[in-house]
Amino acid sequence: MTKQETGHHAAMTNRNPMPKHAPARAVLACLAAGLICLSAEAARADITGPFDCVMDPAQVVPVGAAVSGIVAEVLVDRGDSVTAGQVLARLDTSVDDASVALLQARANSEAGLDAQKARRDLVAARRDRVAALVERNVAATEQMEEAEAELVAAEALVAEAELERELAGLELDRANRLLEQRIVRSPLDGLVLARHLNAGEYVSGETRMLTLVKVDPLYVEAFLPVDIYPEISIGMEGVITPDAPIEGSYRARVAVVDRVFDAASGTFGLRLTLDNPDFALPAGHRCLLSFPDAG
Repeated sequence: MTKQETGHHAAMTNRNPMPKHAPARAVLACLAAGLICLSAEAARADITGPFDCVMDPAQVVPVGAAVSGIVAEVLVDRGDSVTAGQVLARLDTSVDDASVALLQARANSEAGLDAQKARRDLVAARRDRVAALVERNVAATEQMEEAEAELVAAEALVAEAELERELAGLELDRANRLLEQRIVRSPLDGLVLARHLNAGEYVSGETRMLTLVKVDPLYVEAFLPVDIYPEISIGMEGVITPDAPIEGSYRARVAVVDRVFDAASGTFGLRLTLDNPDFALPAGHRCLLSFPDAG
């Protein structure tokens, strides 16, 4: 090789030098790409869970009486199943029963109305006689006017008696409604969580007699990391696995996704509804939530 060719080769070599660490950089780039892929896989795996959760009752309802009085009887106790409309307790109704009986007799009585109708008929017959006499010029016109006025008054008394009878019926209906308020009924299908009063105790309008819980459905409450918020949607199905000693896994649907995050913990709230028709699953129990179909 001539000196000129050697110099040209050297110049080309210096113009495009090969970095000493090029192979190492290539390896690091491959490793970085692999880590990115692994991180993406891990992020996708995160949504499947599991996440800690709690199975809560759908409702916790304190039950009291609509009116004040003495408790006559409580028909349920802690742990009993109840249905909506079921009688749970009764207050003493002795005074109310007497009032209803009195109003019932007054509403059913027709004596006053019958008396006023009989008087009206008598006045009407007298008016007819006077009218006949006036036609034969035996009675004066003033007598006819007096008879007409008496008949109008009699008709008004009949109408008043009919109104009184109608009002007595309305008062009876009101008394029955007040009597019904002394019966305490269940507002839901569920369980008796606690009994606070017994027969003979006084209850006011603000006194709690019983505490009921609605456990069908159960509300499954959980807090998930905000990173997977975009992956969660209403109606999405999750799998609930209760802690021991409850066995099995159960399907639940997302009902509520909180739109306000907790900045301190980096989480958001989530609620799922879990059907529990036979009350087999206890409320207030810990569980694990997973989304296997989202993996």
